[in-house]
Amino acid sequence: MMTKGIDSELSSVGFTIANGAITSGMQVSAFLVSAAVDLVRRGGQTMTHVPPLSPLGELIKDFMSRGGTVWVCPPCAQTRGYEASDLIDGVIVTGASVMFASIKEGAATLSF
Repeated sequence: MMTKGIDSELSSVGFTIANGAITSGMQVSAFLVSAAVDLVRRGGQTMTHVPPLSPLGELIKDFMSRGGTVWVCPPCAQTRGYEASDLIDGVIVTGASVMFASIKEGAATLSF
């Protein structure tokens, strides 16, 4: 679960760790809530780069292209005036029940 937005280095750290998990053979999903929704708003991810990490846009693109799933909290998107078309392709707007289903099946969790 990610809560930090484009103004926090933790957004880049979260996606760097998520990519590392995929490299390790794990299946990874990111549930974005609160300000983290801005990370996948079209153009939002271009606003953050925390050297020496890769730019946030590259981290997210890499994450999704390697099978990572990005879920966005519907009320969090609505509060910001975002619809699905405002988000980058492949992002799924869905409630927390999808995350809870994974946890019930034994998924580990991290929060940023």
